[in-house]
Amino acid sequence: MRFHSNAYRARCEKPAETLQEWKMGQESTYRFGMFELDPIARQLRKNGVRLKLYGQSFQILLMLLGRPGEVVSREELRKGIWPEGTFVDFEHGLNAAIKNLRRTLSDSAEKPLFVETIPRVGYRFCGRVDQVPSAKQAVPETSDARLAAPPEREEVEAAEASLPPLSISRRPFWSRWQASALVLLVVIGAIASVVYWRWLRPHALSEAQSGRVMVAVLPFQNLTGDAAQDYFSDGFSEDLIAQLGPRDPEHLEVVARTSTMAYKNEPAALSEIGRELGVQYAIEGAVQRDGDNLRISTQLIRVKDQTCLWSRQYNRKLDDPLAVEDEIAREIVDEIELTFGSRTPARSVVAKSPESYETYDLYLRGRYFWNKRTAEGFHRAVDYFQQAIAKDPRDARAYAGLADTYAMMSSWDLVSPNEFMPKARAAALKALQLDDALPEAHASLALIVENYDWDWKTAEREYRRAIELNPGYASAHQWYAECLTWEGRFDEAARESERARQLDPLSLIIAADRGAMLYYSRKYKQSIDQFHSVLEMDPHFPRTVFVVYPYIQSRMYAPAFARVKELRAGFGDADWLLSMQAYVEANAGRREEARLALENLQQLSRRHQVDPQLFFWPYIALGDKEKALDSLEQALSQHSNIITSLKVEPAFDPLRGDPRFQSLMRRAGLAN
Repeated sequence: MRFHSNAYRARCEKPAETLQEWKMGQESTYRFGMFELDPIARQLRKNGVRLKLYGQSFQILLMLLGRPGEVVSREELRKGIWPEGTFVDFEHGLNAAIKNLRRTLSDSAEKPLFVETIPRVGYRFCGRVDQVPSAKQAVPETSDARLAAPPEREEVEAAEASLPPLSISRRPFWSRWQASALVLLVVIGAIASVVYWRWLRPHALSEAQSGRVMVAVLPFQNLTGDAAQDYFSDGFSEDLIAQLGPRDPEHLEVVARTSTMAYKNEPAALSEIGRELGVQYAIEGAVQRDGDNLRISTQLIRVKDQTCLWSRQYNRKLDDPLAVEDEIAREIVDEIELTFGSRTPARSVVAKSPESYETYDLYLRGRYFWNKRTAEGFHRAVDYFQQAIAKDPRDARAYAGLADTYAMMSSWDLVSPNEFMPKARAAALKALQLDDALPEAHASLALIVENYDWDWKTAEREYRRAIELNPGYASAHQWYAECLTWEGRFDEAARESERARQLDPLSLIIAADRGAMLYYSRKYKQSIDQFHSVLEMDPHFPRTVFVVYPYIQSRMYAPAFARVKELRAGFGDADWLLSMQAYVEANAGRREEARLALENLQQLSRRHQVDPQLFFWPYIALGDKEKALDSLEQALSQHSNIITSLKVEPAFDPLRGDPRFQSLMRRAGLAN
């Protein structure tokens, strides 16, 4: 993502006597190949189209273009871009920046068109470069005009004075780990508070007449140059979203993580992000951790004109965390008083601090793998959350993460619900015992009692509590919509689903769940259209296999067969796919083929345990109601997912008058 603060700080640190020389060197636009670099607007364009190049990569290209054909040494790059006092692994940082630069230019190290590596020395720009005057009167698209202009001496002195002093730690090693965790959480809260009080709340209030103001926290950059550290910067972004979300839900909404993370590996122009997410403001930044040193930079940008409204940088060598916390708190109060003229209390949303940095680090790793939503990711998440709990048995967030993971694994049929849902419930209750104000724990408990206990009143109460604590928690709205669907409350479910979509507009699972909801409400054409829209975004998204069921209810057998054939090519004789194939074959009148698929499924059940709900589909399609009811009885005893849909699943319609089915409905709490 674009990031101006580092460039600004680098300019502020430049010796005052060289500022005029620096200023003169920035008045030319460089043209090479199909590219054009405008230093004043801080833009790189290809055939007139702006490309995403930021931070150190942009500065390296600027230095190389200023001396075409000459070798720029690694030491010159270090001094020019990573000034003294910067806590960074220079080798990793430089290599990552060069790699990003080459990727943007479609260049290669082996056959360079532009950036040539001089082994053990530095780099050289080897292409032709033309210089033309920059259009000074143009307003930069990607930067505030105040940042694009070189700083005068007074600005330099002010910027240097604003940089926080570094203090040398003399505390024991374990104490610095504790300090790092505390300071990181405090800094997240500080950034959220300053952004909210100084800029977002006033703009939100002034624009409230036309609706809520939307802000996106874009993925923070990982400046270490080590991709294995992405979990740390990703976790910081997620925490900042959680901090801002509950502050002023009547006027301010924060886009959920799923949608903003879509831009991590596929950066886009802010104008495009604004259109896709419907946001007026964006927060960008970078996080760097080096031992017990921590650097966090962030800025708030107005999307419509790319103006940088606010920026901050925190740079600490940890010593006394309480002193650091006090310094940041005073800064927040100053910002509030500057905006309102008096101190205004903010809603507290800061989670309880872990006892050590290691605990927080393990929690971030767990959430990183939980967010992958894969079987392997869930198993690794469990391991990290358990390690975090072992380090700090009073860390509520780690228990909530463990509850989320066990519940999702059970809901996705990856593990036995009878084995893992009780573990999920115990973890959620422990999290709430430690911190009753944790929205994730309330949402987890709701998901568990809904899917396993069929306690619909408790589920609704817990979902509402999670949403009350954090109205911007998109997953809570999504899961609550699903809960309302199971109860047949489709209008309410649609409102909650739409709320989830507004908060997380690029989420595929929210969009796919909307398709399932339309199917259960018998709106088959709309359901199919919804699933098709998801398939257009990702043809391989797992939840889209559900489109087969509205196909069948609409008697669209040809596309149903085509989808099953496509799935067979990828999954072969998977249990669930044999069940789906038999269901499609039987509904299309191909009973022999359906029985063959059913026999194959039965053979598999002799070799390993098969979820009993998978037998329901062939039996009901073949008209064997007794065996269909037998499979549902077994599914109920094993708490299979199919039980939650008893009230709304169209395939159950032939059974609704049967006393056995009515008994199932009562035991699942879904009668009437």
